Amino acid sequence: MFGSLGFTELILILVIVLIIFGAGKLPQLGEGLGKAIKGFKKSVHEAEAIEAEAQAGAQQSVSAPPQAAAGAPTQTAVINQAPAAAQPTPRA
Repeated sequence: MFGSLGFTELILILVIVLIIFGAGKLPQLGEGLGKAIKGFKKSVHEAEAIEAEAQAGAQQSVSAPPQAAAGAPTQTAVINQAPAAAQPTPRA
């Protein structure tokens, strides 16, 4: 089951834990263990997300166009035009 631990060894460990902590403390111990595992998984996933974000930022800085790297403006001008429906239509 768990490596070299058999069913009888697991039962023996559970009985010893029950004797040491008592039946009232077991739910609290399980809850604490569950929260610890959940927190560990969350921190691992956050670390992976931060690492992936850092790698993406590094790739963007490497693949940036030369104009943006030189400090040239990257905005384009927008020409204001009235919509075609608002312009009067000539009559023949």
